Amino acid sequence: MQMFDVINAFGSFPLAELEVGKHFYWQIGNLKIHGQVVLTSWFVIALLLLLSISATRNIQRIPSGLQNFMEYALEFIRDLAKNQIGEKEYRPWVPFVGTLFLFIFVSNWSGALIPWKLLEIPDSELAAPTNDINTTVALALLTSLAYFYAGFSKRGLGYLLKYVEPTPILLPINVLEDFTKPLSLSFRLFGNIVADELVVAVLVLLVPLFVPLPMMVLGLFTSAIQALIFATLAAAYIGEAMEGHGEEEHE
Repeated sequence: MQMFDVINAFGSFPLAELEVGKHFYWQIGNLKIHGQVVLTSWFVIALLLLLSISATRNIQRIPSGLQNFMEYALEFIRDLAKNQIGEKEYRPWVPFVGTLFLFIFVSNWSGALIPWKLLEIPDSELAAPTNDINTTVALALLTSLAYFYAGFSKRGLGYLLKYVEPTPILLPINVLEDFTKPLSLSFRLFGNIVADELVVAVLVLLVPLFVPLPMMVLGLFTSAIQALIFATLAAAYIGEAMEGHGEEEHE
């Protein structure tokens, strides 16, 4: 069974030769590693490291070029974390929020700008890391661990009181909310990236010249927005987990 087919007046055209559920794995002992996701993730990580090293190897008092761009990105991430977490608590969380934003942003854009599918690998095809549900779920679970850590580190066992506030009747709903947060984060990002790539693939197949270009530009914009939404929600959850700490200390 083919993964995606487009049917029109001329028949059925496969968009990918990849079979449903079939992936490229590395077998290390009893451990299976999702090969195509690891390859593209390493590419994104290497690109971010290269940009960081290039921007900081010769720091100037008056920034220009790549240094200026990276300092602008840092200020943007600082403002995002400050607005969502709070001015007193945001600084330790800037690296985490910034890493999430930059990794997702570069991953999304790599899927839109790099023709991954032209690079053939056994039994599969390459795609952006965020095109795989395993990546988005992993990022969402890291976010969950982060806001649980933030809550317990600032409020101790008093963090658990949030589950029975404002009334113990809401305990099941408050517990369910913590399970739905990573689900919504992961499926929102995964769904938007996959949908964008499918739309572009269909348009390239049906109208291969100029019509897909506006959709590709729109895809770049959507990819950036998805990275911003994920990072903003992650910072907001962390800030929410630490709420009430200052009031408890004052009391």
